[in-house]
Amino acid sequence: MLLKYFYDKPLAQASYMIGCQRTREAVVIDPMRNITPYLLAAAEEGLTITHVTETHIHADFVSGVRELAAQTGARIVVSAEGGADWQYGYGSDQLLHDGDVFRVGLVEIRAMHTPGHTPEHLCFLVTDTANADRPMGIFTGDCVFVGDLGRPDLLETAAGVVGAKEIGAAGQWQNVLKFRELPDYLQLYPGHGAGSACGKALGAVPTSTVGYEKMFNPAFQFRDEASFVRWLLTDQPETPRYFGHMKRINREGPPLIDSLPSPQPLEGFVLGEMIKSGANVIDARMMDETGSWITGAVRIPPDTQFNTYAGWVVNFEQPTYLIAEEDAVRSLIAELRAVGIDQVLGYFTPDVVESSEGFIAQTDTDGARTLIDQGAFVLDVRGANEFSDGHIEGAVNIPYGMLAARAAELPRETPLLVHCQSGVRSLIAASILDNLGFTNVINVVGGYDAWQRANQAVIG
Repeated sequence: MLLKYFYDKPLAQASYMIGCQRTREAVVIDPMRNITPYLLAAAEEGLTITHVTETHIHADFVSGVRELAAQTGARIVVSAEGGADWQYGYGSDQLLHDGDVFRVGLVEIRAMHTPGHTPEHLCFLVTDTANADRPMGIFTGDCVFVGDLGRPDLLETAAGVVGAKEIGAAGQWQNVLKFRELPDYLQLYPGHGAGSACGKALGAVPTSTVGYEKMFNPAFQFRDEASFVRWLLTDQPETPRYFGHMKRINREGPPLIDSLPSPQPLEGFVLGEMIKSGANVIDARMMDETGSWITGAVRIPPDTQFNTYAGWVVNFEQPTYLIAEEDAVRSLIAELRAVGIDQVLGYFTPDVVESSEGFIAQTDTDGARTLIDQGAFVLDVRGANEFSDGHIEGAVNIPYGMLAARAAELPRETPLLVHCQSGVRSLIAASILDNLGFTNVINVVGGYDAWQRANQAVIG
């Protein structure tokens, strides 16, 4: 048996290829939409991808199941659990219930129904029958992570299913009990790593064992369900706005890449029309020291989490246009498509929109301290958990992705000092606020990190 590991760092998403070296067949588990890495790996190993599967209907990225099957002819094998509302809306070749098995050459893959994160969720026990009669590992998707469990609240916070989080938490408790009965030696391969919004404290180590998680994962230290549920539902991060959109796309079946529009270069004179029409215009130029951005656009530098930031702030009902260097456009579009921003119709290179450039006022830590002493309003646009861990005294916390909905809570006459942890999210926030008509916005360069380095007072 052969095992390949793939990791998308911006989305903290892991996927896997399992191959049978005797029959040269392979299966991909939880593929991302960009299927090129799987095709290259299969070709390198002399394998044919004959099956593609996933642990559940994902909320944080667009599934590559349909894309990979269309390109390779692989059989689609997915969950049939979860009830009528959580069945796949596109064709599959095999539907799995708890205990069902499918084979890829001499590799046996057994489904274990683990509802909690989502109702249809499966884990996969994998046995190399050429050498063993017991499984060597379990692919846990978003059920069990290294040092954490998959969050149970997304059906409620992302899909609007009232009361689902308590049901999900109870399901995760049952999964803990199931995992306690599994052999300690089993290798554990999770669907995400540190930085994913699908849990609250995921470890950065890519794999673990069932036995290690039993000993050290906080979820396995509880002995009663009520305490476990309270712990699991506490301090979960904000649910990204695009998660609900992802659920719908992945349940119904995402469109194939070849069917999507091919973005065209545009002349600068049409930029104003795009902004007035309500389209999403993303200024994706590299960050500079001036705080520049194209007036009317949302400033999202091509950071390592570019697509996550975009997913928080775009309107999925409107088309999207990019402002970016020509050589960056292709990769940025691929990142946007990874989170379902498919209607990217065109792009502007920086040279054709220079006349639309504006500048967000900026200050350093010393300047921020002076402005605070003069009565400036301090807006912290980090997540609630980050804010709880420590913040500037008197700061108000509104995560950047919620600013448009909560703008009425902010003063329009008082200077608004905006900061995040390091400076990227605050730049996004400042451009959003400017587009909402706030005229006295000041970005704190270096954010909370710089504030701490300057030994300024903090709460928490």
